[in-house]
Amino acid sequence: MTIEKTNIEGAYLLQNKYIEDERGYFLRLFCNNELKKEGLDFEVKQANTSYSAKKGTLRGMHYQLAPYAEIKVVRCIKGKIFDVIADVRKDSPTYGKHFSVELSEENGKMLYIPPYVAHGFQTLEDNSMICYFVGAYFVPDAYGYLRWDDPSFNIKWPECKNRIMSEKDRNIPDFRF
Repeated sequence: MTIEKTNIEGAYLLQNKYIEDERGYFLRLFCNNELKKEGLDFEVKQANTSYSAKKGTLRGMHYQLAPYAEIKVVRCIKGKIFDVIADVRKDSPTYGKHFSVELSEENGKMLYIPPYVAHGFQTLEDNSMICYFVGAYFVPDAYGYLRWDDPSFNIKWPECKNRIMSEKDRNIPDFRF
C-alpha cells in the first residue's frame, strides 16, 4: 500500500496494488497493519456501502459531530466517483480548504478521512458503489453537514445537467466561518 498526504491535514490518499493473473485479480480493501506503519490507526466499527443508480448523483457533504466523530476510509468498488473532503475543523491549519480526487474500481484508490472533515461525492458513471470503513458508530443526532456548493469552500464539481440529490442535502444552509 502506498500512502500519500493530501492538502488536508490528516487526510491521505491510499493505493493498494492489484495482483492479477488469468483468473482476474485480488485487491486488499483494507489493512490496519499497513496504516499503523504510517502512524494511522483506527478500529473499524462499521463497514457500509452506498449504491447510486444514476450518473450525477451527489451525496454530501457529511460528518459526525463530537463526541461521535469518525475516521473513514472510502473506496469506490464499482463505477466511478468524484470524491471531495472539506476541512471544517476550526483549529486545523487547513480549515476552509478542500481536496478532491477521482475514485474508481479501476484505479483502486482510497481516501483516508480524519474526524470532523466533511465528505461527499458525485457519481461519474451509472451503477456506482462506494464502500466505507468507519471508525465510530453512526449517531443520527450527531450529524454534521456542509452544503455541496457552499461559496466559502468553492468546490468545483463536475458539470452535470441532471444532478440527483436528496432534499436534505440540497437545503443545507451556508457554512459559517
